[in-house]
Amino acid sequence: MTKRVLLAGLLGGIAMYVWTAIAHMVLPLGEAGIKEIPNEPAVIGALRSSLGDNSGLYLFPGMGLGPDATSQQKQAAMAQYSQKLAVNPSGIVMYNPPGMQALAPRQFIAEFVKELIEALLAAMLLAQTRLATFASRLGFIVALGVLAAIGTNVSYWNWYGFPLAYTAAYMTTEIVGFVCAGLVAAALVKPATAR
Repeated sequence: MTKRVLLAGLLGGIAMYVWTAIAHMVLPLGEAGIKEIPNEPAVIGALRSSLGDNSGLYLFPGMGLGPDATSQQKQAAMAQYSQKLAVNPSGIVMYNPPGMQALAPRQFIAEFVKELIEALLAAMLLAQTRLATFASRLGFIVALGVLAAIGTNVSYWNWYGFPLAYTAAYMTTEIVGFVCAGLVAAALVKPATAR
């Protein structure tokens, strides 16, 4: 890996991180599609009473299966699941017991490392191409961003019912992050003949 690729990954990761911070802290993208729960104390009390200190991602209504369910039990439960969905509300809850910190340094570090890795991988992939123009190199990185944004966000909208506004906002945040990293990478990472 060349110094230019490493530099493109580092600077691209910083550019992505700055954009993501702006998107979540200044622009309304980080709040799109998210609502507060009416009568929150009662809901929190019920969650705390039911889940206690067991953090996790919970799907409701559940299928009523234990952790060691057989394939036959899973198939039988799936056959009944449509009826359960027809008469019950459904959703997912990411539950953390009391004690979590808001905007903890660990979270900012993890976000930066994630974006640094994304930008570095994008720069490494770009270095494997023979794209001669700035626009084609930028387009390549943006295409990677679209791929990354579609990869999870559309599936969450499709399978779990994430709001369309949330899905569109998070896809936009991801794609624009790749545009930021792509501007840096397209300027620094060129095919050998173009250098």
